[in-house]
Amino acid sequence: MTTSTFAPRFGRWLAAACLTLGLALPALAADATPPAQQQVQRQQVQPGNNAPVWREARSGEAFFTNNPGNEAGVLIQQGGDAWRHLRNGPVTTYGGWLIVLVALAILAFYKIKGPLTLHDPETGKLIQRFPRYERIIHWTTAGTFIILAVTGLGILFGKHVLIPVIGHSAFGYLMVLGKNVHNYLGPLFAVSVVAMIVVWARDNVWQSIDALWISKAGGLVTGEHVPSGRFNFGEKTWFWIGVTILGLTVAGTGLVLDFPNFGQTRADMQFYTLVHAIAALVMLALSFGHIYMGTIGAKGAYESMKTGYVDETWAREHHEQWYHDVKAGKSGHPQG
Repeated sequence: MTTSTFAPRFGRWLAAACLTLGLALPALAADATPPAQQQVQRQQVQPGNNAPVWREARSGEAFFTNNPGNEAGVLIQQGGDAWRHLRNGPVTTYGGWLIVLVALAILAFYKIKGPLTLHDPETGKLIQRFPRYERIIHWTTAGTFIILAVTGLGILFGKHVLIPVIGHSAFGYLMVLGKNVHNYLGPLFAVSVVAMIVVWARDNVWQSIDALWISKAGGLVTGEHVPSGRFNFGEKTWFWIGVTILGLTVAGTGLVLDFPNFGQTRADMQFYTLVHAIAALVMLALSFGHIYMGTIGAKGAYESMKTGYVDETWAREHHEQWYHDVKAGKSGHPQG
């Protein structure tokens, strides 16, 4: 083969090879579509399907971020959905029914039995029951508790109860105010609860006379006179369960939620939110009984905390052991 005939043939072979390669490259490129192009194609066939990205986002794995905050690199924390269903489901439903049923039970008891009254006429002679500092601690605790209860109920039940009445905009403004009041009063409530425990713990210890009060249910049903110390067993129950256990639980979890800058994770905040809500609902339900007996349930009880003094007849009929101790010149606090 001469050079003159080889060159044309080589040129035709080269052109054929280039043509074949040119036709094959698009097919190869289609088999090796970049991830971005694959995503574009997926969106055309299945709009909204971004499965690979969401699998990574929902894995809980922390990715790179310039935000130094705790868990800032975790885009989605899947426990949040379970927390939302638990908070808006059982906690809200059962907690709401607990508050309503306890309130109705106390109202029914008042309608049936009425308030506890004195068996003997008042003497006109007063005896000090609560000094000024005890009344300040009590009213500080009671006042902050009531405000926290109202704002807390608004936060928990507001979207179910208030939004249908006042609308979304008014509810939003109201909750911004309520949330800030709730957050700023919480620490004051915590301090007052601790002060109340320190001041009244010694007066709420068990005494043998408490067994008699239990056996007669404090005379609430029969109306009979049942002696007790400075505080009866019902008041002691409220103090240890309502104030001490539940009060400290509500205060402690509230402080964790108030100051989320000590390394708490989102799971921590969700857990403490649930504990805070449940403890607060139970404490509020128990407080109805305490508030009832301290206001309209027992005549003279409110005046004792308002002025610090009670009539001697009231002291003798409601807290006979304490009355005799004070009249004998003792402190009135449990001895031994």
